Amino acid sequence: MSSTHPGTPWPLGSSLTERGVNFSVAAPAANRMELLLFENGSSHAPERVIELDCRKHRSGDYWHVEVEGLGEGCCYGYRVFGPLAPGAHGFRPSKVLLDPAARAITGWDVYDRMLATGPSTNAHACLKAVVTEREAFDFQAHPRPRNSWQKTVIYELHVGSFTNRADSGVEEARRGTYLGLIEKLPYLQELGITAIELLPVFAFDPADAPPGRDNVWGYSPLSWFTPHACYSTEPDPHKARQEFRSLVAACHDAGIEVLLDVVYNHTTEGNRNGPILSWRGFADLTYYHQGEDGDYLDVSGCGNSIAANQSISTQLILESMRCWALELGVDGFRFDLGIALSRGEGLAPLEHPPLFEAIEADPLLSDLKLVSEPWDCGGLYRLDDFPAQRIGTWNGHFRDGLRRFWKGDDHSTWTLAQRFKGSPDLYKNKAAALGRSVNLITAHDGFTLADLVAYNHKHNLANGEDNRDGENHNNSWNHGVEGPTSDPRVIALRRRQQRNLLSTLLLARGVPMLLMGDEVGRSQGGNNNSWCQDSPISWMIWNQDQCDLDLQLFLKRLLALRRALPQLFNPLTAPRETVSKQPHEQGDIWRQWHGVELSKPDWAEWSRTLATSLHMGSRGALLWMGFNAYEKGLSYELPVPASPWMRVIDTSLPSGKDFPAQPVPFTGVDIPLESRSFVLLLAREEALNLSL
Repeated sequence: MSSTHPGTPWPLGSSLTERGVNFSVAAPAANRMELLLFENGSSHAPERVIELDCRKHRSGDYWHVEVEGLGEGCCYGYRVFGPLAPGAHGFRPSKVLLDPAARAITGWDVYDRMLATGPSTNAHACLKAVVTEREAFDFQAHPRPRNSWQKTVIYELHVGSFTNRADSGVEEARRGTYLGLIEKLPYLQELGITAIELLPVFAFDPADAPPGRDNVWGYSPLSWFTPHACYSTEPDPHKARQEFRSLVAACHDAGIEVLLDVVYNHTTEGNRNGPILSWRGFADLTYYHQGEDGDYLDVSGCGNSIAANQSISTQLILESMRCWALELGVDGFRFDLGIALSRGEGLAPLEHPPLFEAIEADPLLSDLKLVSEPWDCGGLYRLDDFPAQRIGTWNGHFRDGLRRFWKGDDHSTWTLAQRFKGSPDLYKNKAAALGRSVNLITAHDGFTLADLVAYNHKHNLANGEDNRDGENHNNSWNHGVEGPTSDPRVIALRRRQQRNLLSTLLLARGVPMLLMGDEVGRSQGGNNNSWCQDSPISWMIWNQDQCDLDLQLFLKRLLALRRALPQLFNPLTAPRETVSKQPHEQGDIWRQWHGVELSKPDWAEWSRTLATSLHMGSRGALLWMGFNAYEKGLSYELPVPASPWMRVIDTSLPSGKDFPAQPVPFTGVDIPLESRSFVLLLAREEALNLSL
């Protein structure tokens, strides 16, 4: 039998040494611990049990041991002993626990989630951690793209759903995998995407769902370190790390950054009746917010909330981020319900959350893109005062403002102007710095763009929850018919509205995010919460007969336009606004707002129209944009251009003419805008810079 040594508390998890493997895990309140070594992932019982002595194998809150003769592929778990806490929480030594810092997991063929609950033993049906390499990502061969926030366009996608269809062009063995996604990177490059945001790829339990359903999105992590094995082409637990690295390397080579949607706010262990799989068994009172009676305090909507204010939680999350950033090469993170991580004792919001302070002070994480949801399910919503200056936020107000304006709601015109120019009303009367606000109109949780203009109500019966799940307030509009229609007038109006929404999103100041498939009119049949749908409902569409290729071309040209003229559409410093026609600085770019008459924007509650222009000094206008959400066409006065006007976009025109490859000359002192349409004019000197 191989010898054991005291080992070291760092690094966390399992790590290779010259003699074997070092194991380290936090369990502050435990009084005894066993390390279980299994022959393989399918083993029903450990082949060796190593007792950890609290005098020899403990340093502070960490238990550790070094075992000679072990190496990569070793399968292991823990049993932890200690007192029960109020509410019957705490230590359950009958359960075999997964190392919270495990970088690979096995045992899926014997795993039974239900046996992780209750008093019975589950050694024969448990998941096991696997010892892996911890090599650094090869940044020399595949350097980070480091795209500036000014140039960043994010595309949110689900790894499994993106290539699952037989017509995706990906060979069957690679569909729905990390390697399958690599084959679609040229598609994203051609579209003009600079960053992909992956829905959770942390290992998760598909069985964490109601009976008869699977958890597909993965927003209930089983591990914060392990890539989800189902997205690998092989069952070997090491392959997921290798194939994920290959994906990141290919993305870097293509100039595309990889951002992860990460869930640190809760885990798959659920409420007090949930399974004991990992965190709960090691340090229940440390990792989870709890009341005095032992009930979990929940602002995640998933049964538990991680106490990120606790130093051990902070340390584990930091180590997870370093794992993904330094070992697997990702370029940034988007924190699901991130503001929940700012809560302290009793869920009180903290002005200086320990986790965010630690992230901002960590030099190893200093070059990453960081974004968060600014809300949680407990009602906390912090946007401009988000308690971390390096972390940008999803701007849900942008989404709602654009939807309400183009739907024709009251009190929406002034809001549209604020969102379009960088939401200064939300950021202390100053446009948000680039990277502070991520603008969106659609995301995974909600309607797709096609469904946003085709449904008034959610249609989630396929989820098996009697249509109770999903958001009820969508600010959507079906334009007269619920769902699919053959009415050419409704089809034309929906088509126009999709282009209106995309134009407003991509020509507004800020960092835009697009949802997978919006560019080709992907519909989910009105399902606005497809979290349990591993089916055509949630899969990307590739068959050209099903794709709106005209919309795809429109979006490509929008992205090319944005890329070609960043100083007009997404400048580093927002242009100042003035009503003066003779600004003092001749090189100064300044903005004016208009209605149907110049310099007379109509901010009344009933207004449905708006126009804006950008000027340089006193030379004349470089750009004019008109937004008409009114039910009738209107004529707008135009400012004097710096050089003759060229029409770039008019969403009221048929496909091909709505955004032609070459801008069209326009003459006249006013311009008609059809009902519910958007028009962009550029001065000829600016239009000549376009290559669409």
